Amino acid sequence: MLFKLLMFLLSLIVSLVDAQDLSFTYNGFKSANLTLDGIATFSSNGLLVLTNGTKQRVGHAFYPNPVTFKSSPNDSALSFSTTFVFAIIPEYPTLSGHGIAFVISPTRGLPGSLPSQFIGLFNETNNGNYSNDVFAVELDTIYSSEFNDINDNHVGIDINGLKSVSSSPAGYYATPGGKFTNLTLISGRQMQVWVDYDGKEKQVNVTLAPINVDKPTTPLLSLDYDLSSIVNEISYLGFSSATGSVVTSHYVLGWSFKMNGQAEALSISQLPKLPRIGPKKTSRFLTIGIPVISLTLVLAVCSGIVYFVRRKRKFAEVVEDWELDYGPHRFKFKDLYIATKGFRDKELLGIGGFGRVYKGVLPTSKIEIAVKRVSHESRQGIKEFVAEIVSIGRLRHRNLVSLLGYCRRKGELLLVYDYMPNGSLDKYLYDQPKATLTWSQRFRIIKGVASGLFYLHEEWEQVVIHRDVKASNVLIDGELNGRLGDFGLARLYDHGTDPQTTHVVGTLGYLAPEHARTGKAATSTDVFAFGAFLLEVACGRRPIEPNQETILVDWVFANWFRGAILEARDPTFGTEYVAKEVELVLKLGLLCSHSEPAARPSMRQVVLFLEGDVPLPELSSLCISASGLAFGNREGFSDLALSYPSSMDKAFSYTNSIAESLLSGGR
Repeated sequence: MLFKLLMFLLSLIVSLVDAQDLSFTYNGFKSANLTLDGIATFSSNGLLVLTNGTKQRVGHAFYPNPVTFKSSPNDSALSFSTTFVFAIIPEYPTLSGHGIAFVISPTRGLPGSLPSQFIGLFNETNNGNYSNDVFAVELDTIYSSEFNDINDNHVGIDINGLKSVSSSPAGYYATPGGKFTNLTLISGRQMQVWVDYDGKEKQVNVTLAPINVDKPTTPLLSLDYDLSSIVNEISYLGFSSATGSVVTSHYVLGWSFKMNGQAEALSISQLPKLPRIGPKKTSRFLTIGIPVISLTLVLAVCSGIVYFVRRKRKFAEVVEDWELDYGPHRFKFKDLYIATKGFRDKELLGIGGFGRVYKGVLPTSKIEIAVKRVSHESRQGIKEFVAEIVSIGRLRHRNLVSLLGYCRRKGELLLVYDYMPNGSLDKYLYDQPKATLTWSQRFRIIKGVASGLFYLHEEWEQVVIHRDVKASNVLIDGELNGRLGDFGLARLYDHGTDPQTTHVVGTLGYLAPEHARTGKAATSTDVFAFGAFLLEVACGRRPIEPNQETILVDWVFANWFRGAILEARDPTFGTEYVAKEVELVLKLGLLCSHSEPAARPSMRQVVLFLEGDVPLPELSSLCISASGLAFGNREGFSDLALSYPSSMDKAFSYTNSIAESLLSGGR
């Protein structure tokens, strides 16, 4: 019995020594014994396929055995080194899913992790928790403002959460002190990553380079950090990846790791080949066929010409030379025709003021889309207008409906959007809806729309004025998140410049008084419309009810004036609501509806108010005057009058341009 115990202790000591000097190298994964979960798999030629062809899914691959990162619980973390070769291949050059991460965690796998922006590492509950004990190096291909991402193509070091403690745009330094060379992570090209931790110096170095470049001497990221408080005595290491709304394939071709030393270099020539990108090249004809075959070919060509002419007439488009530069933003009418099954009535989602909206599925990518058909006349301003559509198509935010592109055919303009399965928000507010939204769901939607507008006004490369913020233009995705859509009236201008005067466009009840007078739209006019939207969602009433003289903002103010502002809430809430939140939204709606543009808060301030980071200014200094309702001194804003004329200036709406065909509705 004593002999068996001694043998067990001896084997345990040997395994610990071996673990501290652990080393492995995979030049391909044909014979690899990794633990996979989610949609991760191995290809027949030895590729580790973390994700492939599936939306909103997670893929994990972990080394199966635990790794000793400390000699004892109180010791410092040991040095380690790893390198791997990866490739990210999106279905479209400019659209991708989410990224890939090398990870060290206390468990084999990451239970409860979510796809999309969480990259399969964390979820909404545990992201950022100190107790996670997770170290990761992310190769992130989507900009997520909630994680303070620097861009949509970066490398970051993550400690227990997705707000990277250090990050840099993807690239490398070819020579010490030399010029920085950018790399595009979603280019489909093979790239190599080195992650080195010095246990004595307490320093993490991350290096990135193309497959044909030796390891640069200057790392991309260098972080002084003691991992002893992060990694456990025994932890697991592997890879995590996730997809979002766009199909993207994430591959690992080879992997090498070593404790207490430098990881063995990978043999590039032995790595498996990536799948072919694009169709296979067709071989040339080597010989000329016999006369019978030639005659058959001539007949086939003639038949083909007749068929092609007829088909070309059916799918004829308006394509001018300048539109060729817009590449993937331009859709073929044929693809949209097939996607919507010939624009048949069964696929009709709704009818707006100037267009019909159809549901469709793109034939190649299988992405669900919404196609809006509106009429337009070819005129001088169409080039500038399409250029703005393409610019807006580059917007990427979780609370915006992506405008994927457009198509022009004869007298029609077709706008292509992401499809939102739950339709528009107004269908849950009015006309005895089949389903209603709880207060918590509405408050989440409000904060989401505010975040989207803040992105448009301040966070994107240009200022985007939406010009038609309202409930019918807020769409609900499959997870009941609010997404601001219908950018048909949007206008762009550079930061630091003034927007130009345009025709007055918008919707009655949401139109700022100064916009109706001057025709000049600005971020403050969006804030005014957002104020009407806040009251609309909280009260369950339109800003101006048909055949009624009461204006919603006046009615809410009257309730506030008599000290009963919560009586303006939607009665369908019953008792299931947070009074403090409802009161905040109602008061903020009044503040945003200020008739003086300079007195309205910016969307940055609105987001801070809604998140509770900054208290809303007290409205108790309101008083009645001959000119209307006036504010006194308001902390955080300039001393400007806050007035609500009873008529709200009777803002009006008219259009006189190509934008006339793009008035919202019908989604």
